[in-house]
Amino acid sequence: MPTALNDLLQATSRSFYLTLRVLPARVRPQIGLAYLLARTTDTIADTELVPPAQRLDALQKLRERILGQNSAPLNFGELAQKQNLVAEKLLLEKVEDSLSALQTFSAEDQKLIREVLATITSGQELDLKRFANSSSEKIVALQTEAELDDYTYRVAGCVGGFWTKICRAHLFPHAKIDDTQFIADGIRFGKGLQLVNILRDLPADLKNGRCYLPMEKLSEIGLTPEDLLQPANENKLRPLYNRYLDLAESHLAAGWDYTNTIPFSQFRIRLACAWPILIGAKTISRLREGNVLDPQRRIKISRDEVRGIILRSILSGPFPQLWRKQFVAGGKAVASGEKLA
Repeated sequence: MPTALNDLLQATSRSFYLTLRVLPARVRPQIGLAYLLARTTDTIADTELVPPAQRLDALQKLRERILGQNSAPLNFGELAQKQNLVAEKLLLEKVEDSLSALQTFSAEDQKLIREVLATITSGQELDLKRFANSSSEKIVALQTEAELDDYTYRVAGCVGGFWTKICRAHLFPHAKIDDTQFIADGIRFGKGLQLVNILRDLPADLKNGRCYLPMEKLSEIGLTPEDLLQPANENKLRPLYNRYLDLAESHLAAGWDYTNTIPFSQFRIRLACAWPILIGAKTISRLREGNVLDPQRRIKISRDEVRGIILRSILSGPFPQLWRKQFVAGGKAVASGEKLA
């Protein structure tokens, strides 16, 4: 990618930039550009100062350009002016540069990037329509667990599939791997990370009128989305909330199986997979304690803890037994191939 886009990637990717830097050079540009385009679509979807219908229109136009269905130049100047962060303003202003970079990849890589962006934007469009009239006074919730699973797939699970296919093609095309299971675990990996985000951000989403916990399950325990605005209802919610923490943890355990399926010689890609899993597992352990409905309580893993995770994973990397014990779920280390009860 051009230097200007690499600089933009560093400015917008925050924690993901750590992962991006450790990726092997043969897949870094493709994954980096896919991330950059996804952040661009996400910035459009999240620009709350602009009416949902206008954001939908901009999102659909960008989706058409990414998929090669339209060649009309894009001008997101008005949306760019609504951004508080300089990096996100630049994302929108430099959208044509990002689209041009897409053309520099092979036909197969372009196909994979377009496929994952099509799925991601479909999830963003669905969110915009679903929550178009939501507010803190009128909270809109997902209706079923199937909708929650579909959402986590569209915005993150599909990334696991994309990541798998790109890395398989460029890094270890001849390794003997059960591709069906490998892709399935990669998808669960992405779903797990997104579910952790949903559970961590519950109070903030409720404040914005969004509830990703399904109504069908809340109704079973006698709660409404509005009830979740009251921290006093945390005890009533906690059993259901813990069930979703368990689900997120089991998804991350599948992600750990995925990481250990990667040929051991591919150390850089193993690290890139391990870090978000280990950070996610530590976040889950924090969410098992305290009042998760308290809007003043923001769970965030410190920089020192992230550095510790990175250091331990690098040091244990050459030693398979130590490496496989890095991921802890349900109070115990989970080795490759081991499943949660």
